[in-house]
Amino acid sequence: MNPLDLSPLGRTGVQVTRLGFGTGPLGGARAVVSDDDAERTVATAVESGINYFDTAPWYGVGQAEMHLGRGLRGRRTADHVVGTKVGRVLMPTDSAQPPYRKRWPGGAPNDVRFDYTRDGILRSLEDSLRRLDLDGVDALAIHDLDYKYHRDAAGIDARFRELESGGGYAVLSEMKSYGVIRAIGAGINMTGMIPKFVERFDLDFFVVAMPYTLMDQPALDCELPECEQRGISVVVGAPFCSGLLAPGADRSAWYGYSPPSGDVVKRALRIAAVCSRHGVSLAAAALQFPLGHPAVAAVIPGPESPEHVASNLELMREPIPSDLWEELKADGLLRRDAPVPGGPS
Repeated sequence: MNPLDLSPLGRTGVQVTRLGFGTGPLGGARAVVSDDDAERTVATAVESGINYFDTAPWYGVGQAEMHLGRGLRGRRTADHVVGTKVGRVLMPTDSAQPPYRKRWPGGAPNDVRFDYTRDGILRSLEDSLRRLDLDGVDALAIHDLDYKYHRDAAGIDARFRELESGGGYAVLSEMKSYGVIRAIGAGINMTGMIPKFVERFDLDFFVVAMPYTLMDQPALDCELPECEQRGISVVVGAPFCSGLLAPGADRSAWYGYSPPSGDVVKRALRIAAVCSRHGVSLAAAALQFPLGHPAVAAVIPGPESPEHVASNLELMREPIPSDLWEELKADGLLRRDAPVPGGPS
């Protein structure tokens, strides 16, 4: 599979490389990433031909956007697609123990508040552009409006009201109509949210982290068919399941941003054994699998180093025989209705 092939982002005319660049790890999810290392990593991606860069204020509470901005400085061209997210506003803190240090050990010293209103979205974008050192971005995604962060139906409804009566979506639509941005999306972590979005708003893409991976495909029930029917693109984040399927990962690696259960580790080992029998690396199968679905435009693993960028490019180019997908399905390790790269299986 050619990682540099272009795919449309919805019906916007925006074209993204099948292999994109997710910046979560540059936010310091595991440790501090130095300015120099981050700049070299982004520069390697640019020089390799990757054109799609996805970030958010939440990643490293501002750190990832600053790292991406430094990496793109003097390198960004009209062909590069930069997307960030809205819904959180960052506030500097001088606390000796910043509130999100446990989640982002290498992150910036900022506090966070959710705000999906017109004012909140405009403030979030203004701050993001300053951190990115850019005049504009191509795509804006409504971030993390789901039960993981807003607890229950009442919390979800309150945030949707901010987008509706609070003017949040209206200002996104205005910016798109004026050409300030080119695509409107949403970033989600669980099933059940895409239908709630599409019944309210006209969106171009979703960034989906975890509901569609080689390990689990619940998004096939409703989310991906809905997107395909409406011409909405899907960008798959966390294709390595936040670590467990990544190159060189061991049983202590995270799954879904948490330590994996024993059953999850056993399933990953069974998938790895099938891959090994076919001479394919587990990481290559994980990275390429989502791109078999016609709604999926790109995958955006999160490299932390130039070596990770090079590895991801190699994994995308690794040949995968159709028999591998067939065996995974026959063994109950992959859903029978999952489209696979290279055609239906």
